[in-house]
Amino acid sequence: MTRIGRSDLDILPLSLGGNVFGWTADRDTSFAVLDAFHAGGGNFIDTADAYSAWVPGNSGGESETLIGEWLASRKPENVVVATKVSQHPEFRGLGAQNIRAAAEASLKRLGVDTIDLYYAHFDDAETPLEETVAGFADLVRDGLVRYVAVSNYTAARIREWISLAEASGADLPVAVQPHYNLVHRTEVESEIVPVAEQYGMSLVPYYALASGFLTGKYRSAEATSDSPRAEGAAKLATPAGLALIDTLEEIGEAHGASIATTALAWLRAQPTVAAPIASASKVEQVADLLASASLELTGDEIARLSAASESAQA
Repeated sequence: MTRIGRSDLDILPLSLGGNVFGWTADRDTSFAVLDAFHAGGGNFIDTADAYSAWVPGNSGGESETLIGEWLASRKPENVVVATKVSQHPEFRGLGAQNIRAAAEASLKRLGVDTIDLYYAHFDDAETPLEETVAGFADLVRDGLVRYVAVSNYTAARIREWISLAEASGADLPVAVQPHYNLVHRTEVESEIVPVAEQYGMSLVPYYALASGFLTGKYRSAEATSDSPRAEGAAKLATPAGLALIDTLEEIGEAHGASIATTALAWLRAQPTVAAPIASASKVEQVADLLASASLELTGDEIARLSAASESAQA
């Protein structure tokens, strides 16, 4: 187990991504995935109020609703739920009133009294940051949210948020959610990690498996399906990208671990990373995800993967 930043949130160092619930995973599959994750020791679930508004027929909030139904049905202990605000079609932006309305809607869908970790999903340049920081602080004060976090913010804007929070006595963010993996490292490591280290925040990276590329599924530059996910992953199948996959496979075999497990274990071992986020549309995918939380790579193996990834950056 590990802790998220300066919080008292104890988690297995792996977060189950809820973006697929209500999208590529229907209710029964979502429940089966959540059951398998929790049975294997997982207790940290990541979602957002906007998931999955992009699916025809959906309006947003589908993932939270399914997670809420699962929580009500199973009544699991010590589960930490993170969700996000700013992208739901009915609650766009980070104005104070909008944040509160969105949080109340998320609480209702999740069926909980308090959101454990609440992210500002994307920066909102049209709303003064002072208003956003105050809005989040009010949610913590009123017991709707336990801890504040930011997602997709630049290092400069994170520092600005922290300065405003310190000046007003508001709670500082305890986590940052960036796009970070073996093929997308440079900006995060040079800019976001130093801020996290300075202020005791944890990274909870998304796209931890690079849209599936870091599972070894895509060994060709030709997409195997018409989905944007497949196309994005296939584009990473450059000679350097495939060499990275080969290195992941070799190191994984030495541990009896899959390529995906090994890629997640590398990410978990990076400075300030508390828990990579990975999703599963099929219950049989969960075991490889969970295995990453206990796979301890050697220093040499981590260095080999880091070196192999240098020329595979997307």
